Formats: sequence, structure tokens, C-alpha cells
Amino acid sequence: MAAQTLPEEGPVDLSLKPDNSDVLPPPPPPMSVSPPRILVIGAGSRGRTYARSAISSSNGVVVAVAEPDQYKREQFARNFILRGKSSTDEPAPEGSLFADWHDFLDWETTRRERERAGEEAVPEGVDAVFVCVLDEMHHDVVVGLAPLGLHIMCEKPLATTLADCVAMYRALAPHQQSKVFSVGHVLRYSPHNILLRKLLLEDRAIGDILSVVHTEPVGWWHFSHSYVRGNWRKESTTAPSLLTKSCHDIDILLWLLCSPAPGSDLPPHLPSTVSSSGSLQFYKRSRKPKAAGNATNCLSCPIEKDCMYSSKSIYVGPRHMGLETGNTRWPISIVMPDIESFDEGRRKDVLMSALAEDYDESTPKEKVDGRNWFGRCVFESDNDVCDEQVVTMTWEEEPLAPGGAAENAEALQGRGSKQATFHMIAHTKKQCERYTYIYGTEGEVYADSRVITVEDFRTGETTAHRPRLESLGHGGGDVGLTRQFILAVDRVKNHGWKAERAQAEFIGCTLEEVVRSHAMVFAAEEARTGEKVIEWKAWWDREVGQIE
Repeated sequence: MAAQTLPEEGPVDLSLKPDNSDVLPPPPPPMSVSPPRILVIGAGSRGRTYARSAISSSNGVVVAVAEPDQYKREQFARNFILRGKSSTDEPAPEGSLFADWHDFLDWETTRRERERAGEEAVPEGVDAVFVCVLDEMHHDVVVGLAPLGLHIMCEKPLATTLADCVAMYRALAPHQQSKVFSVGHVLRYSPHNILLRKLLLEDRAIGDILSVVHTEPVGWWHFSHSYVRGNWRKESTTAPSLLTKSCHDIDILLWLLCSPAPGSDLPPHLPSTVSSSGSLQFYKRSRKPKAAGNATNCLSCPIEKDCMYSSKSIYVGPRHMGLETGNTRWPISIVMPDIESFDEGRRKDVLMSALAEDYDESTPKEKVDGRNWFGRCVFESDNDVCDEQVVTMTWEEEPLAPGGAAENAEALQGRGSKQATFHMIAHTKKQCERYTYIYGTEGEVYADSRVITVEDFRTGETTAHRPRLESLGHGGGDVGLTRQFILAVDRVKNHGWKAERAQAEFIGCTLEEVVRSHAMVFAAEEARTGEKVIEWKAWWDREVGQIE
């Protein structure tokens, strides 16, 4: 079996190695004469993950990167653009390295002008872009690039406000006749979830779905890294954790319960209501142990050795994915992106120095607020996003034909009354190893990211399905999304396909579906903060309206 590599985006549970490990992942698709040329904007963990997936599992080539950090930009070029060159010391080709996405926009605009003028030896442009910048930058980048008419894959979430999501839709919609679009809802593309959807919607293994209970266990130290100490800790600078962490969980539920089965032209069965509850329960000053005193940094805290949230324990020690395990990727590379530029003997010292960085009463507030402090006490941070949240969505019975359900049983299939409950919880041992209970009219399913167990009430049989685990990145979803997006680009570029066909057959999600699943997150947040039940259709008409 092909070697599995650790993803850079987040934690993994190595117990996820599949029982059917003798099943090989599919080989990369055959290269076309003119393979899709890919630009990655943002050379952080997600940008590197998609670039690695493109090289290992797609028929595209990574030819350019836009990244302001010089070390990350040059490292990305060595790993993904110049790989295979006789010497990585040779200069990168023109049009391959950009310090900013604006620089690429200016360069590409000029390149096209040169091409139109008939100038010789004009560098070849790119066909598609992976947008992997900070969440709050997605809108500006995608809207700014939209006039170029490129194929675009935007990392999730689409944007951090509903207004920006709708603006992005309007900017992209005019290009949908010729270009494909995807969003980083990687869960749709894992072999596990693809099989689960087939069992439920095509095979109807448990009849009509009546109820779904889906849980995302974030993991206690993963949450403290990303949502207490890290980039996604404050709603005012990013967005609610339901959006930044769990928007693709909401998307999966809508994919299973709204979208018709593959090949069907039926309209979606849309929800009736959404409600939500949740709060920041634990990572706050009132939970700080008294013995910790006034310490704001772990390395100056009197109880550091006994604290499970010690930054030294998490980032340096051998218990989790610390430096002493030999790991230099996530989360170490988030604390110190250039960790690998130091000799192995120095890495611990420079990492400890970074973790020791602290502030006091004299430090300007804008400096404290303006950066991540990975050595900071988790009970002294400025985080405000929920560390636990529950979302409940309901659907009313909606047969497609007149006359009532009793006379139109077939018309009601998949469109009966049902409910879905989503639970995001930080305080778990499991780390992003989602699990789902699905209850139907003729059976039930338990899916835990490794095995899908079907209980058939009609026959009394229990069947366990073990989908192939192509990689550890979201159960193969990182690889799957990358491959499908680039295949769609290739079909349009090289095989004469209409973008609409490639979008449907390879990406399997429309731009409107992308906006709808994000809108559901914003509706759930309005329900949570307003302590109310949202009527979905009325809310959509009021807040989104006709976006076509």
C-alpha cells in the first residue's frame, strides 16, 4: 500500500488505519497533453496539503504560489514547484513566485495584455487557483480574481459573513458557464462519506431517514491550539467556531438530507427550522486554577508541570504531537513556520523561546490582540468562540405529488418528516474523528470514520462496511476533493466538456448549495444568540433572497 503521510491541517488518530489495508488507493488519473496548471494562494498548512494532494493524486501540476512569508514561499517552491529539477538553486520560472495575490493579479493582467499584443515567449498562465489564505481574506481574493475567469477552489469557510458569501456568489455566477468552482468541504470527498451517502440515498439501506445525530469531537488540546491560542479564537477577527470548524459538518448533513440521490433531477428537500444552543464553557478566566496565580504564560506558571494544557507538554513533549516525537509539521509548524530551517539540535531551544514570549500590563493592547501567543495560559486568552454547541434542524413532510403521503409513497421517499442534531464538543479524547447515528424506517446506521455498520430491521442482519482510507487527511477527503476539482478542470480544458457537466459529475455541488450550507451556519448562530427557532424559508428569503 502507498505510504500514508500525516496531514498538516490538524491532528490525526493513527488508529484510523483501515482494516482493509490491502486495498490500494486509485492511481493518479492519466496526464493530459496540457495538464491543468495550478496556482496556490497561501502556503500555510492547507495550501501545502492541497499541493501535496495535487502532486500525489491528480493530473494537474502546481506551477505557482502567492505567499507573503518568504520562508514559506521558498519552501513551497522547493517542495512543489521545483521538485524534479536538476538543482533547486536555479531560479524559479517567471510567474511562479508571488509575495501577494495582488502581485499575481497584476502579473496575470499584464501577461494577457502581452499575449493579446502578439508578443513572443509569453509565459503560460494558470488554469485554476486554490485559495488557502486566512478565512477573513477569502472574499477579497475570490472577488478580486473572479474577472480573470479562472477555475477556483476556495478553502472553507467560503467567507466569514453571510453578506460576503452572497457577494462571492454574485461575482462567480457569471463565469459558471465556462468555469468550475469548489469549496473546501472535504468531508464530501472521503471514501467513507461517499459510501455512506450511497447506502442511504441510492441503496436505501435503512429506508427513509427519520433522525441523524452527528458529533464532531474536536479534541481538548486541538481546540486549545486552534480556538484558544490560535487563529480562530475570536469571533470578531474570524468567525464563530461553528463556521470555522464545523461548516463542513453542517454541509454533510444537508448533503445527506437535502440533496437528491445522484442522477436525480428532483428539487432539494429543504429544512423547515433550525435552532441552536452553546457557549464558551471552559476556556476562560473563571476556570483558571487558583494555584496558577497571575501567570499569563505556561513557562512562568508555578503549576506548569501539572497542567494538561502546558504549552511545553503539547508542543515539545512526547505525549501528543510535540517536537520530541520527531514531528515538525502541524501543530509545531504553526507555532514556528521555519522550524525545519534550524539544526535538529537547536529546534527545541528556539521552540521553547517562542513559547516563552509573553506580555504584561505595559504591552499595548493592539500588540496583544494582534498575534497568536502559543505559550499563553488557556485561561488567560482573549478567546470568545463556543467550545460546545448543538444545532438542531427539522424537515416537514413534503411529497412531490398531490394527494397525500398514503397515496404517493414513492413521491415521499426521502422527503418525509425528519430531524438532524449536530454536536460540536471540544473536551474529547477523539480528535476530529467524527461519528454519526442515523435512524431510518427500516434500520439504523452507526458510522465512526472507519466502519459503517448497518442494522437491517427487515432481515435482522448486521453488515459492516470498511471503506478504503486513502489518506489520513479527513479520511481521504483532502485527496478526494483535490483530485475531483482538478479532474473537472481537466475535462473543461482538454476534453471539451461544458463546465456545468464537469461541476455536476466531478465536484457534485453547485455554487448555490455552497451558499446554502454556509447560510445554515449563520442562521444557526442567529438562533443561538437570539435564543429562538428560525423558520428557514422565511429567513432565507429575508437574508439571502433570490441569489441567481
